[in-house]
Amino acid sequence: CMLKKLIDKVRSLGGRRRAGPRVIEVGEHGVRRSHISTPAQRVTQGLQERGYQAFVVGGAVRDLLADLSPKDYDIATDATPEQVKAVFRRARIIGRRFRLVHVPFGDEVVEVSTFRGSGGEGGESAQQTDEHGRIVRDNVFGSQEEDALRRDFTVNALFYDPSTEQIIDYCDGYADVRARTIRMIGVPDVRFREDPVRMLRAVRLAAKLSGRIEPATQAPIRQLSDLMANVPPSRLFEEMLKLLMSGHAKSAVDRLRAEGLHHGLMPMLDLILEQPLGERFVTLVLERTDQRINTGKSVSPGFLFAALLWHEVLVGWRARQESGMREIAALHEAMDAVVDSQIERLAIPRRFTADMKELWVMQVRFEQRAGRRPYRLLEHLRFRAAYDFLLLRCDAGEIDAEIGEWWTHFQEANPVEREGMLQPDRSPRKRRRRRRGPGEKSAADAPSAA
Repeated sequence: CMLKKLIDKVRSLGGRRRAGPRVIEVGEHGVRRSHISTPAQRVTQGLQERGYQAFVVGGAVRDLLADLSPKDYDIATDATPEQVKAVFRRARIIGRRFRLVHVPFGDEVVEVSTFRGSGGEGGESAQQTDEHGRIVRDNVFGSQEEDALRRDFTVNALFYDPSTEQIIDYCDGYADVRARTIRMIGVPDVRFREDPVRMLRAVRLAAKLSGRIEPATQAPIRQLSDLMANVPPSRLFEEMLKLLMSGHAKSAVDRLRAEGLHHGLMPMLDLILEQPLGERFVTLVLERTDQRINTGKSVSPGFLFAALLWHEVLVGWRARQESGMREIAALHEAMDAVVDSQIERLAIPRRFTADMKELWVMQVRFEQRAGRRPYRLLEHLRFRAAYDFLLLRCDAGEIDAEIGEWWTHFQEANPVEREGMLQPDRSPRKRRRRRRGPGEKSAADAPSAA
């Protein structure tokens, strides 16, 4: 059995055989029970009190060891999804490819997975792969050791028990976290084929840990990059969003380019990054996004994707205007073309694409600084986001900084100052037709002079 060979290989370290996992005490690793979120503690405690094994696993353990704040907590257990649901009244079972349980606690949701195994007797529960080796169903349950070896990278295969404050390590992931090294568990070529998204994840984790991808893990990435085309658009969007919202987006995108993974993820992103103005704008967007996330501020995915794709919209917009199309019609057609091309590769939800289009259209309105138009724009619900977008364009040198300065001053000015700032209204005025009085004839009805 392939998994048994893998277990034997991992256990064999330096010519000696390890009897079971390495158990790391809190005095060495330093992660206290109090560092774990209250909901995660309650889930592990609730399962353990019913006689099940339960551990905080994966990214949360990795981040705590790396002195980072986990965004969420995952729990691994030997209880089946149905047994977990029986313990927590409000829990619900989700997923088909991987059956999981979501346990809500206020605004936080704790995700619980059953230990995964190596295979089954067939039927609904067995692991299934497609013709490329990608796993399309995996609801085979097993032991904790099997679950550890089925995970992607060693740094994600650590189990933390809040009740004992011990870390259970089957794959030497603890040493790799300390060394900030991303190392695949098993044969990298095979594991990447099982799930090509792991290539994106390796890049994201290396950026997040400010570390490196271990050479044997890195070697097949460029060769297998075409497998990303087999990933469902919804999964690709989810992983790209994690990468861009990681707080290390600039470093991650640089690494994507280095590994050859940026082609096709966001159409023409590679071309945008190779244009001096486009690269400056995208770099600024990523740096500002990282700053906001790392200072605890929120970032709108719609704003982020609108900014990353703006120069692609600009290219299409200008081309259509040069072919004779009117300004606003050209903009709307260019926006639709960009969004449609993205949806083919990244399943960007409609609520985000609507935000993106609104931000793009509002950029035209910032150029209209006469009459009542600036006042109406100030009252728009999306004004602040569109204004931030405008400032990015100014800072990148795409448009004159005077426009951004004018809008900054206009917001802060008093009513009298605002009136003085308005530009002359040169828009053509429509002649209003005079309403005729009773019995009055129009010129057409008047008798001819002939």
